[in-house]
Amino acid sequence: MDLFHRLRHAATTEWSAYVDHPFVRAMGAGTLPEAAFRRYLEQDYLFLIQFARANALAVYKSQTLRDMRAAQGALGAILDVEMDLHVRLCGRWGLSPCDLEGADEHPATVAYTRFVLDCGQAGDLLDLHVALAPCVIGYAEIARALAPALGDAHPYREWIADYAGEAYQSVAARARAHLDHLAETHLAPKRFDALARTFATACRLEADFWQMGLDAG
Repeated sequence: MDLFHRLRHAATTEWSAYVDHPFVRAMGAGTLPEAAFRRYLEQDYLFLIQFARANALAVYKSQTLRDMRAAQGALGAILDVEMDLHVRLCGRWGLSPCDLEGADEHPATVAYTRFVLDCGQAGDLLDLHVALAPCVIGYAEIARALAPALGDAHPYREWIADYAGEAYQSVAARARAHLDHLAETHLAPKRFDALARTFATACRLEADFWQMGLDAG
């Protein structure tokens, strides 16, 4: 049982509320209101900015070149690839770059992103990656679960297919393996309960992020 599996098992209620949120179910069914998805896209753009900061923090928190290179790679992927892809997706849903740049962070966006950064600033690299795990790995699992029901006319096909695709699934697999790598040197038995609480809180905040989008619909 790897560390991610143990964390998920310790936070079964919070994990289920996140990955099986009504927003996720509606997106999978293709019935999610467009306004809800646009609100999510807008706020996810702002989240990505903070996510980039978290990976920059991971470089600083790293104690080995291996960990520094992993964080650098994740940071580059966000700034050089994912942000551009996200902006193009937003454009297809009627959100211009000016709309995104001018948007205010919703309290749900602030709550989760600053929680992640605080975990990284107050703790070590393992604390930071545990706080990020529900997002990085959770999106892969959500999309993989929704993908089999996709049809050509599904309104959210692009989002689901991107996260269910091989490229992102590989990102999530590497993140999961990296948790185990960090656990080899950072995880003492008495520390697991604190990490499980961090993971559960991150799951709750991710569920709140979905709810923020749903409330706009």
